[in-house]
Amino acid sequence: MLRTFKDLKVWQKSYSLCMKVYTLSRQLPRDERFELSSQLRRAAVSVPSNVAEGYNRKTTKDYVRFLWMASGSLGELETQLLLTKDLGLCHENVVAPVIDATAEVERMLKALIRSLEEKQRSSPGG
Repeated sequence: MLRTFKDLKVWQKSYSLCMKVYTLSRQLPRDERFELSSQLRRAAVSVPSNVAEGYNRKTTKDYVRFLWMASGSLGELETQLLLTKDLGLCHENVVAPVIDATAEVERMLKALIRSLEEKQRSSPGG
């Protein structure tokens, strides 16, 4: 049984992803530490934060809305990771596992959203 947002697997995975992004961002060149690094960190923090906030909302509709925001932040994060790799700011073998983790979190988010939307449709008045 879920007691808090911390019990959600998608929150746990997105939190772990956030930690990986922080580790990766420390490896960026000095001139990117305050630019791309900051963007990477903000996008990464947004994912588990929106999952948590949505979970603590009153309605399923609000919860789903926050999960979609988390998904949007994940897309932003993946774009920034691809830039990091393609611009040669961080070695591909460092960035690739983090990109893979974004894909895993995305699959989990979409599955949770689908499940909640189906639940909404099948509930009375939903």
